[in-house]
Amino acid sequence: MRRILIGTIGLLLCGGISARSKTDPLVFVFVGVDHAQDVAILRPMIAPDIGVQLDSGPRELKPGTVLQCASSLREHDAIVETQIAKVTDLVLNCGDHKFVVKSLDFSPRGK
Repeated sequence: MRRILIGTIGLLLCGGISARSKTDPLVFVFVGVDHAQDVAILRPMIAPDIGVQLDSGPRELKPGTVLQCASSLREHDAIVETQIAKVTDLVLNCGDHKFVVKSLDFSPRGK
């Protein structure tokens, strides 16, 4: 269930990002950290809060900090619980901080 939720959030975020102009940075407000799930909570200006993993940068960030982020995608294949899946990482490059939103796609691939 958690993977489905994370995948859905990632797909919605990717769709929103792809619909935007590629030159405009994304703007987020850092809300805080959910220690139980080990994710930072960012509030995008175009969608509800999302949970992201810190990819690189300082671990300290003050709540309410506004982040302007460029986005990019990384894709690779993986075997998850004996199934072949495509892992898509949405990378948010926010200056000193880089965050990642991961999604899994178990859809059968065409030829």
